[in-house]
Amino acid sequence: MSLSAGNLGGVRAISGPLVFDSVPEVYAATKEWFTGSGELVLDLAAVTQVDSAGLGLVIEWLRLARASGRALKFVNMPAQMQVLVSVNGLQDILFKATAT
Repeated sequence: MSLSAGNLGGVRAISGPLVFDSVPEVYAATKEWFTGSGELVLDLAAVTQVDSAGLGLVIEWLRLARASGRALKFVNMPAQMQVLVSVNGLQDILFKATAT
């Protein structure tokens, strides 16, 4: 498993799988991003696989952003994740949160 959580021009990029086995590592690598102020943009284009644990992490990121008073925007959400969002009825929560 490989994870990249880097900062590209003010946009944080996530790559690799967001699945049960990787979520704890990804969470540990990203939770500090939610301190500070201003909009936080997470680019999910390079996410290779998603399951319900990955969707749970996305919801946790949203909770962390709200708790710290930061706006959060997801860009390039993979189709597999969009399906999970839709099947679980989370469109209003995630897509309204990311509207510009």
